[in-house]
Amino acid sequence: MKRVIVAGLVLSMVAGALGGCASILKGTSQDVFLVSEPSKAEIYIDGQLRGTTPLELELETDKMYVVEYRMDGYTTQTFNISNSIGAGWIILDVVCGLVPVVVDAVTGAWYSLDEDNISAVMER
Repeated sequence: MKRVIVAGLVLSMVAGALGGCASILKGTSQDVFLVSEPSKAEIYIDGQLRGTTPLELELETDKMYVVEYRMDGYTTQTFNISNSIGAGWIILDVVCGLVPVVVDAVTGAWYSLDEDNISAVMER
């Protein structure tokens, strides 16, 4: 039993030393769901075609994005996806030590995208 406890403690210390709390628990990307009415609108992310609605994309959380819905005969709809830092992740990393702070800061794992779902009603 002692070996199991010691092994668990060592494993948790190694995991804490190799990664930050946010990068281990939530990662550096987030799923975003894009839908439109009518469907089949083309989705451009930062000027690049990424598919048609309905569309699920995995986006990096340390960046901001411009999303455009385009469809022939309809007005283009534009949305901005911004990000924000989760203060809880910073506090948790500081409690765990310097290495998690550096890892999460460099990887951008502290960030979350402010939009999980974007819905556009296309107008003629």
